[in-house]
Parts: sequence; structure tokens; C-alpha cells
Amino acid sequence: MKVDAPLIGQALAQVPAAARDAEALGFDGVYTFEGPHEPFFPLLLAAEHTERIELATAIAVAFARTPMTVANIAWDLQIMSRGRFVLGLGTQIRPHIERRFSMPWSQPAERMREFVLALRSIFDRWQHGTPLDFRGKFYTHSLMTPMFDPGPLEWGPPRIMLAGVGRRMTEVAGEVADGFIAHPFTTEKFLRETTLPALLTGRTRSERAGDIEVALPAMVAIGDTDTEQKSALDALRYRLAFYGSTPAYRVVLDAHGWSDVQPELNRLSKAGDWATMVTLIDDAMLDEFVTVGTLEQIPERLRARYGDLVDRVSFEPPPGTDPDRVRAVIAAIQSA
Repeated sequence: MKVDAPLIGQALAQVPAAARDAEALGFDGVYTFEGPHEPFFPLLLAAEHTERIELATAIAVAFARTPMTVANIAWDLQIMSRGRFVLGLGTQIRPHIERRFSMPWSQPAERMREFVLALRSIFDRWQHGTPLDFRGKFYTHSLMTPMFDPGPLEWGPPRIMLAGVGRRMTEVAGEVADGFIAHPFTTEKFLRETTLPALLTGRTRSERAGDIEVALPAMVAIGDTDTEQKSALDALRYRLAFYGSTPAYRVVLDAHGWSDVQPELNRLSKAGDWATMVTLIDDAMLDEFVTVGTLEQIPERLRARYGDLVDRVSFEPPPGTDPDRVRAVIAAIQSA
């Protein structure tokens, strides 16, 4: 099992050191996400200051961009990283696409499928010289003059991973992507009973060969004492309340018989009542979503929960943890 580290929250000036540290600790990869900062710039710096680790967006918002703009950025990052870039894409939700990015929203699963197919057509043109003639319902790319063709890559095009929660988007990932990024708001039960079957369904109607890699940004509460573990769990209640308030993520709660919780979380979020929201995340929910233990206990507990379900996990050790402890734990997870 591979182990990744989040490259999140640092100012750009701090990225080189953070990426070097992750590589020195033995992580297999680092990833950024589309939050308060742009997700691609940090990976450019990380590519310059590392030699081995994979560099991924997990995720960049596809619908905030066009396939051509994403293709150009991905191609350049693949060059800069010498083949270590992984393009992770997600949809975001309708309010963000329409009101934050001022971009069109409709049929997200079908649009994402077409987005990836358009990307692959562009990549095929640049790598193999295939005429560009992609004509879809949402995207059309039919012009590529030599002046704007960056040419083939020694390492080939970057791998594409898709994020999703619902069954239809997960099937799309199985059909057109190289990998799948599970949402942190997931459980062993949901992965086993919904996610993996949907990926397999998508793969059966795909022309792509081989297995699809599954990555999970695991929710982990680490502490050497009960008090430290409780503090970490309390912080995760807020994250779970935030995720649970999103209608698109209700399917995960439904799988556990917690359907009534999501509408109430959504109502409270609109009222800004976060204090009440966290009280709806009870200990049974925490137990399903969060892996708890000391740093040394985490590898075995992650393996027991996800070992036969995912190919890579990510977690962030508590600040100030002895680097030798972190290296040992990463190695223990990788040996799973």
C-alpha cells in the first residue's frame, strides 16, 4: 500500500521544504487540492525540489476549466516532474461551479466523462500526432496547429484520476480514468458495498485495460494518550458535520441508516449553527469514519479496515512528531 502526504496549507514559499521533507520521510506522493489556493502552482515547485515522489492534484476542479487549459497545465507539470505528475480531477458541487467559478453546470457524470475523453484526445494528438477532432455534447476540440502543439513526452501523458462519491460518477471513473480518489467522507462499508462495485461496473464497459488504482485520504485521529486522541476526534467531528451537510454526500449516510441526519445538518449549516451540527455526529459515526490510535497502532488498524479495498492511503502525522517514528510508520503501511 502506498502512502501519500497532503501538501496543503503552506504558502508557496514553504512548498519546497515541505515537499523535500515528505520525500525524505518516505512518502510515496504528495497532493494538493482546490481550496483557498490554486492546486497546480505548488506542484510545480514540488517537482523542482524532489526526485522520487508522485505529485498529484486531489483534486483540481475540472468544471472550473476547459479540457484544453487542463491539458496544457498537465503536460507542463509532467515535463517538469519527469513523469511523476498525476492529474486528479473532481466536479465540485453546483453552487460552487455556478456561483464561485461562473461556469456551466449540468449532468455532472456525463460532463466529467466527456471532459476526460476530450483530455485523452488532446493528449493523443500531442503524443502521437493523431488529428484532433473531438466533438461532444459539452466540449469540442478540433483545432491544433503546429505552433500550439507541445510535442510528445518521454514519459507519456500523465495518469488521470477521478474523485467521486455517488455511484454514477464512480462508474465514470471506472470507465475512463486510471484511478479513483475516494472522498474522506467515506467508510469501509461504503467502499466495499458501493464504491468498488461501481468501479467494476464502469471498468466492464471500458476499453481501458488493467486495474484501477484506488486512493483514500483516510480520516485518522492520532495521539499517544486518550486525551490527545479525544482532541483529534473532536476536531474531526467538525469536518464530518461539514461534509455530512452536503446533499451529494447523503448516500454515505444512507448506507448506514443515518438518512435523517443529512437534512438536519444541511438546515443547520444554512443557519450557521455549527455548534449544534457537531452534536449530531455521535460516537457511532466517528467509529465508522475515523481510524483512531497511537502513531504505531495506525498501520495495523488501517490495514484491517482498508487493506483489501484501497491501493494508497494518505494521512498527516501530528505536528512535531519525531521523524524517525513517522518513517517507521510509513514503512509499516507500505509493507501491507
